Amino acid sequence: MSPHHDLKMFPAQVAAALAIGTIAVLMVGVQPILLGELVEARQVSLEGVGIVAMAEIIMLGLGVVLGDALLPGARLRLITIVAALCAAGLDGLTLLATGDGAMTGVRAAAGLAEGVLIWGTTGVVVRTASPARVGGIFFVAQTLAQALLGAVLANAIIPRWGWPGGFVALGLLALLPCLLAFLQPARLTPLAPPAVSGFRWSAATLLPLAVVFLQLATLGSFWAYLEPLGKAAGFDARAAQTLIAAVLAMQVVGGSVAALAVRRLPVVPTLVACSVLLAALTATIHQLPAGSTRDFALACALFGFVWLFMLPFHIGLAFRADPSGRLAGLVPAAQLLGSAFGPLTASFIIEAENASGVPLLSTGFAMAAAALLLLTRRRAGAVTRMEGAR
Repeated sequence: MSPHHDLKMFPAQVAAALAIGTIAVLMVGVQPILLGELVEARQVSLEGVGIVAMAEIIMLGLGVVLGDALLPGARLRLITIVAALCAAGLDGLTLLATGDGAMTGVRAAAGLAEGVLIWGTTGVVVRTASPARVGGIFFVAQTLAQALLGAVLANAIIPRWGWPGGFVALGLLALLPCLLAFLQPARLTPLAPPAVSGFRWSAATLLPLAVVFLQLATLGSFWAYLEPLGKAAGFDARAAQTLIAAVLAMQVVGGSVAALAVRRLPVVPTLVACSVLLAALTATIHQLPAGSTRDFALACALFGFVWLFMLPFHIGLAFRADPSGRLAGLVPAAQLLGSAFGPLTASFIIEAENASGVPLLSTGFAMAAAALLLLTRRRAGAVTRMEGAR
């Protein structure tokens, strides 16, 4: 529970804030669809599409960081409206961009505006009475909305209007926060200043963000290459895409369970268990012989469950290191940057069409996260012993 939650925050206000953040991350979920269409239409090259995708995600994370550092919480509604208008305008400007450089610039700018919207949502989440539980609900809402939009794009909008229709739809959805801004809290109550809360940047406060970064790198690197890995395991293209949809469904199940369990399970042991399980799953997938489609599918389903199950615990981990909530506000930035870093690193070990080394890379990220978590626990134990000795 946050010691600085806002007692005047109503459920409808929190719901509006979560809706704004969900709209802000829609593009992240439908990137494979829209960017694939851009390649087909020769608006960007196959080599450049990865840069376009990573630029938007990285700028999303940067938008959260800059919002936390520079933007006044007292002007939340105005900032939300301006950011939403910018995001919508840049979605429209995407229709005019041609070539890798222009498309990267436009989508990076859109990512910055989207990141500011996520900053506002995160600011509301960390000020609620149960930030980890509300965060879990937010993660499930994101996944459901992205899956729904992806289905609508693939089956209704793109077949009729092509990729421009997809970005027009995104732009229209990006305007909704202009209305939702008046339903969310008018302002963010100030968090306790460092002089009062005792917050300062140190190894102890950086470790939780490093753990979040590594765990999302684990997820992002494997997820980015799930389709070619599935084909190598013996799935055809349609079956591989069906598997991806099934993994998304398991993510929703995992996030829903986490929203109920996050206040009952210890944070660090749970995240250690998740890291070890992810390492075991990806290492197992790496050594599966070709044709082991059932085992591959089961491992991927469990991977999807763990994915969204562990995300709410990231907020709890941040509050454990900094009860003021300042660190928790940076969790989405660490998540986004980690999810961009994982695929970027994986791209360097791909040989032609062979992605067989990617699961081992994910294993390495997961084990590094587990090691940092154990270090976090030892440091906390040492501090407790020192305080007891006094």
